[in-house]
Amino acid sequence: MLLAGLLLASPVHAERIKDMASVQGVRTNQLVGYGLVVGLDGTGDQTTQTPFTVQSIISMMNQLGVVLPPATNLQLKNVAAVMVTATLPAYARPGQTIDVTVSSMGNAKSLRGGTLLMTPLKGADNQVYAIAQGNLVIGGAGAAAGGASTQVNQLSAGRIAGGATVERGVNTPLGQGEFVNLELRDADFTTANRVAQAINLAYGNHTARALDGRLIQVAAPGDNNQRVAFLSRIENLRVEPGETAAKVILNARTGSIVMNQTVTVDPCAVAHGNLSVTISEEPVVSQPGALSAGRTVALQRSQIEIKADKGQLVAVPQSVALSDVVKALNSVGATAQDLLSILQAMKAAGALRAELEVI
Repeated sequence: MLLAGLLLASPVHAERIKDMASVQGVRTNQLVGYGLVVGLDGTGDQTTQTPFTVQSIISMMNQLGVVLPPATNLQLKNVAAVMVTATLPAYARPGQTIDVTVSSMGNAKSLRGGTLLMTPLKGADNQVYAIAQGNLVIGGAGAAAGGASTQVNQLSAGRIAGGATVERGVNTPLGQGEFVNLELRDADFTTANRVAQAINLAYGNHTARALDGRLIQVAAPGDNNQRVAFLSRIENLRVEPGETAAKVILNARTGSIVMNQTVTVDPCAVAHGNLSVTISEEPVVSQPGALSAGRTVALQRSQIEIKADKGQLVAVPQSVALSDVVKALNSVGATAQDLLSILQAMKAAGALRAELEVI
């Protein structure tokens, strides 16, 4: 039986501005590269099915001064073609190291024990920002013998801590002109207004103003040293965020249900019943009579059984607290998977005061 996850949110309290907003323009950048992992114990790509691995090996060997004939038929088992991904943090400088994730893109059985060869990592502008190389750390394990195999966790992806060296930084301006813009992570007009009020209360009127439900414009010193110190003080100001919207998250794949504390229920009645259909087949042999010139025939006898549990009508009272909502839904006696349909029906009937989001 799948369990429904119900998160009891803590009472609203003041949070730091740095926990609910970020400075506009200060962001990370995604990097990606194509490379080769060598040193595998016979668990690499099957080169007959992954021609790009062979092409990469020939190209790499040519760059290293080893010229292979065009008709060379390489049958390598210790090499795998991989994609390397990384996140370039804001204000990264040349020489800084970042973590990388290495994922097999062919049919390699395992990357355990492999070494990533020098791989350029490029950004969306096709410029190289980092170079990755190093030994992989795989979190899984596996073994096979005599046609039997076992595996724990993933073997076709791993990480290299500090495996890439930044070669080029990204220019990240700290605001434009005399203003710095703060962006709320979750758009909310109440929170944006309260953030602007908190800044004005600390540094004078007209220092900050909310442009919309996400963006707050702040007048900042022109000198970069003073601007950094100014932002440091601002991000530690505490603001009580606005009340979050009522929302219920339904995971249709796992049957998980998560709702926040602002979910309420209006009076309604819910009937729940299970319908099960069972189809079974039993082999039957038809034996002909003696001297009848017939032949024995194997047949299948099918049996179909339909069972419906009685669904009782349960009255769900009006609830204004999450604990009351949970008790009301549990009184129906449905499983977590059944609650997915019940909650959607309650929303359609107008009894569930929350936004439904299916993931």
